[in-house]
Amino acid sequence: MSKFETHKGYSRTFQENKLSLGLFFPLEAYKGSIPVMDLKHQIDLARIAEQANFASLFVRDVPLNDPSFGDVGQIYDPWVFLGYLAAQTKEIALGTGSIVTTLRHPLDLAKAAASVDQISNQRLLLGVATGDRPIEFSAYKVNREERNELFQESFFVMKEVWKQSSPLINSQRVGLEKGDLLPKPVLSDIPVFVTGRSGQSLEWIAENSDGWISYPRNIDVQAKLINDWRSLTYEFQPFSQSLYIDLAKDPDEGPTPIHLGFRSGYKFLIEYLNRLQEIGVNHVILNLKYGQRPATDVINELGEKVVPQFPAFKQHLIE
Repeated sequence: MSKFETHKGYSRTFQENKLSLGLFFPLEAYKGSIPVMDLKHQIDLARIAEQANFASLFVRDVPLNDPSFGDVGQIYDPWVFLGYLAAQTKEIALGTGSIVTTLRHPLDLAKAAASVDQISNQRLLLGVATGDRPIEFSAYKVNREERNELFQESFFVMKEVWKQSSPLINSQRVGLEKGDLLPKPVLSDIPVFVTGRSGQSLEWIAENSDGWISYPRNIDVQAKLINDWRSLTYEFQPFSQSLYIDLAKDPDEGPTPIHLGFRSGYKFLIEYLNRLQEIGVNHVILNLKYGQRPATDVINELGEKVVPQFPAFKQHLIE
């Protein structure tokens, strides 16, 4: 039995040998780096996604706009936005893809995550990463060469302060000798997912993480990567990946490559997702940035035609 079997976000999203679907904010297609991000419209679409039985909604953490990078995500601070989402939704899992641990103090990260998990009634899926935009490291005056070690520090500090009362911690950024971090998660833990390699070995990810978030690849390459990783794990750890889609109106339209994904009708998308399920992918987070249709139409069509093939899992079965 997984230690997160009763965690509402985890149990809604993950089941061994099964695949579920999520969506990345912003829930819109847009040109250039900066989305419109109309808040009312985004919340309306989030509620549609929840009613359609998507498993999750994911936010990104992009502290600064790097003009050379090409995308700033949902603009808003992820913790502020997650708090608002928690109040506007009821059951859907709320994920981060992913929090940049190197630029944020580990104790602040732990408190923010524990707060969102409790406010949302245990719906947080915490994706974490080292960060990949060089301008941010210099802006925050963080040594980019230390990012892999800072990532590990954040990971272990969060797990420790969630679990222990008044722990003693002496690390690069933390000197906790008195005091305690509140609130504690209900389960004294939150599911934490390493994103990409984050400067770590497969062995480290398998041993320490609660799951892995990676990127789209050729299916055969992805299958080998999943097999290599799973050979190092001792119990079920979910594998998730992102996927950019441009959903065509014609359901029979075949695939045309786009950045980190493809354009196609919903029939090919279902075939592709079934193949991902076969190779061991447990969750696919869809990104609509490069779409040519309104997000409302796309989410409604996905909810009608695709999500029923890969629905969120019934939480009452494990409560």
